[in-house]
Amino acid sequence: MLLSAPLIVPDLAKAGAAARALEAAGFDAGFTFEGPHDPFLPLTLAAQETSRLELGTAVAIAFARNPMLVAQLAWDLQALSRGRFSLGLGSQIRAHIERRFSQPWSRPAARMREFVLALRAIWAAWQERRALDFRGEFYLHTLMTPFFDPGPLDCALPRVFLAGVGPRMTEVAGEVADGFIVHPFHTPEFVRDQILPALERGLARAGRPRATLEIACQVMVAVGRNGDELANARAAVRGQIAFYGSTPAYRGVLERHGWEALQPELSALAKRGAWPEMAKRVSDEMLDAIAVAGTPGEVAAKLRARCGFAQQIALVTPYGVDPEVLRELVRALRR
Repeated sequence: MLLSAPLIVPDLAKAGAAARALEAAGFDAGFTFEGPHDPFLPLTLAAQETSRLELGTAVAIAFARNPMLVAQLAWDLQALSRGRFSLGLGSQIRAHIERRFSQPWSRPAARMREFVLALRAIWAAWQERRALDFRGEFYLHTLMTPFFDPGPLDCALPRVFLAGVGPRMTEVAGEVADGFIVHPFHTPEFVRDQILPALERGLARAGRPRATLEIACQVMVAVGRNGDELANARAAVRGQIAFYGSTPAYRGVLERHGWEALQPELSALAKRGAWPEMAKRVSDEMLDAIAVAGTPGEVAAKLRARCGFAQQIALVTPYGVDPEVLRELVRALRR
């Protein structure tokens, strides 16, 4: 099973060094995400400073961009990394697409399906030297002159992963993507009852065997070697859970466990900016259902038991982790 970890740096100039550290710690892959910084830029440095580490976005927001722009970014990163880049895409929610990115929002699952098909059409035009002629409901790409054509890659095309929580977006991943990223706001029960059946429906619709789809399971992890480290980690993860729980789109996870009444409460607190108060509403029971917590050895055992359906475990650590703790966790997972 592959192991990946977030490539997070407050100073973008240190992204290369951070990637080298993940590679040295024994991780198979490092991923960025849409946050305070663009998710693609750190990977340009990471690609030049590593030789083995797989690199990817988990995720970049598709609807903040267009297929041509994303196709070119992915193409260049795949060439720069010599075939080590995977493009992870997510939809975000309507408020962010319309009010933060000032982009249109409609029928996100259908739009994402077409976005991926457009990407593949653009890449085929470059790789196979064919005319570009993609005409969809949401996207139109019919012009590609030699000046803007980067030419074929001398490695495989980038793989496309989609992230989702709702059933329709998850089905789209099974239908058109190379992989699926399980959102860190999940429980094993939600994955079993909602995510895996939706993926199977998408695979069946496309006539694809299960083996053609890789699953990367993102898991929030609170790890520490002693009581103080673990308490600090749990506090940070509790805040992350509260942030995700305030989003209506993720209500289904809470509903699965009878916690749905908490979602509007967290949402109201978020609108007031009451972040510390939100974290207090996340019980220990909820934290231990959604996240994995304990010493490195305990966390490794829980991750193996939880992620047996996946080909990749992606650690999500919304706090500063001692590098030695990470190395110890990797060693425990490898045993």
